[in-house]
Amino acid sequence: MTLLDLTPRTATAPRLDALPVVVIGAGPIGLAAAANLVERGIDVVVLEAGEEPAAAVRRWGHIRLFSPWRHLVDPASRRLLEASGWTEPDADAAPTGRELVDAYVAPLAELKPLRSRIRYGSRVLAVAREGMDRTRSAGRETTPFVVRYATADGVVELTARAVIDASGTFDSPNPLGSTGLDPLGAPDLGDRLVHPLPDVLGIDRARFAGRHTTVVGAGHSAANTLLALATLAESEPGTRITWLIRNDSAVRVSSSADDELGDRAALGSRLDTLVRRGIVEKIDAFEIATVERRAGGVRLIGMRRGAASVHDTDLVVAATGFRPDLSMLREIRLGLDDIVEAPVRLAPLIDPNLHSCGTVEPHGFDELRHPEHGFFIVGMKSYGRAPTFLLATGYEQVRSVVAWIDGDMRSATRVQLTLPATGVCSTDAGGCC
Repeated sequence: MTLLDLTPRTATAPRLDALPVVVIGAGPIGLAAAANLVERGIDVVVLEAGEEPAAAVRRWGHIRLFSPWRHLVDPASRRLLEASGWTEPDADAAPTGRELVDAYVAPLAELKPLRSRIRYGSRVLAVAREGMDRTRSAGRETTPFVVRYATADGVVELTARAVIDASGTFDSPNPLGSTGLDPLGAPDLGDRLVHPLPDVLGIDRARFAGRHTTVVGAGHSAANTLLALATLAESEPGTRITWLIRNDSAVRVSSSADDELGDRAALGSRLDTLVRRGIVEKIDAFEIATVERRAGGVRLIGMRRGAASVHDTDLVVAATGFRPDLSMLREIRLGLDDIVEAPVRLAPLIDPNLHSCGTVEPHGFDELRHPEHGFFIVGMKSYGRAPTFLLATGYEQVRSVVAWIDGDMRSATRVQLTLPATGVCSTDAGGCC
């Protein structure tokens, strides 16, 4: 098998069939994978680094999703929940992250078929093949996976027939620097550099009140934080807001009337109004090269439209997007696109250099497969560095992947996905997809 051999196969071995599938991450996508596996009678173990389901979602639980409930519930998970008497929330209402967990993810994780299969406080350190590093090929496909993970009691290993990595990207934000690296001086910023999606109106309120905050980034994470800061400024005198972006415009923050997700379009419209009224100062085309910690604040140093430029602020929110942490997959043969670090056959559908659409062509196991037979990255992590991921996309991904694991090629290849259109489609270089 060559490094990028993506020929569909469903070969299994008796020694693998007796082993569970390991799912990494107990968020909405990871639990959807588990629900699909349970529904097909396939044993599964879910390893979750946090102490509760969807621990990462809890950390941005104050943010309201722009997708309504109709797009947020996995079909297999719904069937399990409804069998227990669960009632789905209003299909047209858009929940916060916290409401998503409380009303859907947590009840799903507590169902008897899943509860005993989830191991909390289990942070995956590495995935490999039993007795084989990535250089050995003979018999590789019929050799079990080994998943090494850390718990409060130490480091242990688990063997698996297949591995589905749904660990997400929330703990791997992109650096501030336009080079893709941390700008010079970044380690010295300490708590003046803030992780994406802070709870501005909640537990982080005192941190931002009466101070000048600069939000760096051109996507929906930046927009949410800017809107929260504008609300804070209404009641906290001296609160100033700057929006700094690398490009000439924030093309990924939709305000199109054709956007089928009204809350997403409203996000862009509200932000446009704040900029127009001067409540949010917008600085475009700013390339950050260096940062300096100064008395009471931060200095951002870089280039703007070919000229040296400096911007002073008190706090910086790095809403620059996310990237996958691939360190635990060092011994796995990955087939990743060189640009966005997504699976090579998925990448052209989501590459922001080609388009920024939220609507993505249907894709499943075939676009997600890697040279490592039986290993898949799904959910937000499957998008690599590309934005615009929606939960409905991940649910269809895992349905197809699980069907493939089960040898049900007819179902695995019957991929169907209808996502709400953004009404916006553009590229970093302009134009339309």
